[in-house]
Amino acid sequence: MKVSILGAAKEVGRSAFLVNGNQTSILMDYGVLLKREPIFPMHVQPKDIDAVILTHAHLDHSGFAPYLFLSDSVETNVFSTLPTFDLSQLLIEDMIKISGFYLPFEYIDLLTMMKHSKNLQYREPHMINDFKVTLHESGHIIGGATILVEHEEKRLFYTGDINTRGSKLLRPADLDFDEVDLLIIESTYSQSEQMPREQSERELLEFAYEVIERGGTLFIPAFSVERAQEIACVLKTYNFPHKVVMDGMALKANEIMLKHPTFLKNAEIFKKSIGEAEWISGWNRRKRVVKEPCIIISPAGMLVGGSAVFYMQEVAKSDKNGIALVSFQGEGTPGRVLLEKRVTILDGKVRKCLADVKRFEFSGHNSRSELFEILDRIKGNPKVLTVHGDESSCTKFAEQIREKYGYDAKAPDAGEVTEI
Repeated sequence: MKVSILGAAKEVGRSAFLVNGNQTSILMDYGVLLKREPIFPMHVQPKDIDAVILTHAHLDHSGFAPYLFLSDSVETNVFSTLPTFDLSQLLIEDMIKISGFYLPFEYIDLLTMMKHSKNLQYREPHMINDFKVTLHESGHIIGGATILVEHEEKRLFYTGDINTRGSKLLRPADLDFDEVDLLIIESTYSQSEQMPREQSERELLEFAYEVIERGGTLFIPAFSVERAQEIACVLKTYNFPHKVVMDGMALKANEIMLKHPTFLKNAEIFKKSIGEAEWISGWNRRKRVVKEPCIIISPAGMLVGGSAVFYMQEVAKSDKNGIALVSFQGEGTPGRVLLEKRVTILDGKVRKCLADVKRFEFSGHNSRSELFEILDRIKGNPKVLTVHGDESSCTKFAEQIREKYGYDAKAPDAGEVTEI
């Protein structure tokens, strides 16, 4: 079995891994790196691929898959969970609207990809020629999966994006598998510890009460898929008594997630959280609600677009208001600028943000100690590839794995091939 790195290994984005064995080729993820102009993984001929397997719907893992379906004659199928397909279609449609000029595929190609989609359940082995593929729950977003590939007594385990602690919304990752020969593990937070989730939840609640009690509005820009819904579930779990408002593409994600209750940790809490929140349906209500003491949850998580831009401009005008950043803030994004400099764009000009701004850690990725807990549970003497992190995180993580476990660990470069 050979694994080729087709995407970026030492950065977060455009994940893509090609697995070859005998006459079979499987592509695990095919994502994009979203910058001003999207950056894509290495080209692969669709006719040379027997199957594509998507770990989850985030665009850095799924966003370039439609490129493989530019022709109706393509016979390749795409495998994943049903929530992943539904959410992938939502997110890729939005990417096409925003970045269509830069993309080498169109909406019709996304539809062709969906025609070739094949749903898998967790722990349901599926044969692709002489490869056995099994998805396990990843705990990252709804429908998210890790991938176990077995071929000729060799076993590969790919974590994708993984969360072994779970959340108010999702169950922890499922790590119940036997020994492996190759581990491909994410490195996003391999060199840092995040705040314990319960502490983040309590501190967010305290901030929410502070803002509401002084008559302000608390705006929470959040990723439309999973993060927005998790924040709503946190507020409901702690019986937060004040009005909660949801807006933007999170509403479409709500509808999709309501269709898949078995993929949630507690479907009843989710239904109550989403059902009791006010869903904003038009500009008239949007303009009124931003002046009310309430919590507003709306994409985009990094303030790069969507209804969040409007809410940000309005909330920033008063020091009685608050802004809670609960999503990762990429370098150069309006969210990062707000966090570091406390400024925003008001009426086309850079202005000081008068609202109180605080950051809370609600990542769907494992911290350093949790990544090492995965390694503690691994059986066998596997080769290890550290991916999906910045260069320093990937490289140092590989060094630490070699020192602690004696495994053959490395941070691979794009184009590199590993054989087991």
